Amino acid sequence: MKSYEKLLLENRAWASEKVSEDPDFFNRLAHLQTPEFLWIGCSDSRVPANEITGTQPGEIFVHRNVANMVVHTDLNLLTVLDYAVNHLKVKHVIVCGHYGCGGVKASMTKHNFGIINKWLRNIKDVYRFHREELEEIKDEEARADKLVELNVQEQVMNLAKTSIVQKAWAHHQRPHLHGWVYGLKDGIIKPVFEMPAGTHIDDLYEFDDL
Repeated sequence: MKSYEKLLLENRAWASEKVSEDPDFFNRLAHLQTPEFLWIGCSDSRVPANEITGTQPGEIFVHRNVANMVVHTDLNLLTVLDYAVNHLKVKHVIVCGHYGCGGVKASMTKHNFGIINKWLRNIKDVYRFHREELEEIKDEEARADKLVELNVQEQVMNLAKTSIVQKAWAHHQRPHLHGWVYGLKDGIIKPVFEMPAGTHIDDLYEFDDL
C-alpha cells in the first residue's frame, strides 16, 4: 500500500467511527460553521490545532504558515482574519507558536535560504527589536525559545494593528487576542501574551474613522 493510500484508508475509518458515535455528525457540520476561535499557527506537522486542544471539527477556524506570522502584506492571512472576524464573528484569535520552531531557528542564522529569506526577514526584525534581551541569553536553545515567545508577542501586536481588528474592537468589543506557545517536549500550551478587546496601542495604529 502506498503512503497516500493509507491516508485515504484512515479517512474512511475515521468517518465511519464518527458516524457510529453520532449519526448526525457530518450533517450538522455540513450546514453550520460557528467556531469561537481563529487559530494562527505554524505549518509544522507536529502542531495540529484540533488535536493539541482536544477540539472537534467545526470548533476552530485555522490558518497556518511558517512560524505563525501575521504579516501586513499577506493577503492570505488578512482574508482569513477578515472572514473569521466579520463573518464567523469569532470571539478569540490565538497566535500559537512552538518551541523548537525551524523557521525561528533559521532566522537566527546568516544562512541564505533563497526566497525563504523574504519570509524569515520578518522574524529577523523581531530579533533586532529585542536584540539586547536575547543576547543576554548565552544558551542557544534557550535564546531560540525566548525568540519564539517574543515572535508570538509581536504577531499578536501585528493583529491589533490591523484595521480589521481595530474596527471589530470599536464596534463589537471583540475579538480577544492571545499569544500561546506549544511545547513539543511535553505537549503543554503556555500562554505568553494577551490583549483584551479594546486594548490601547500606539495612537499611530488606532483609526478614527472606522
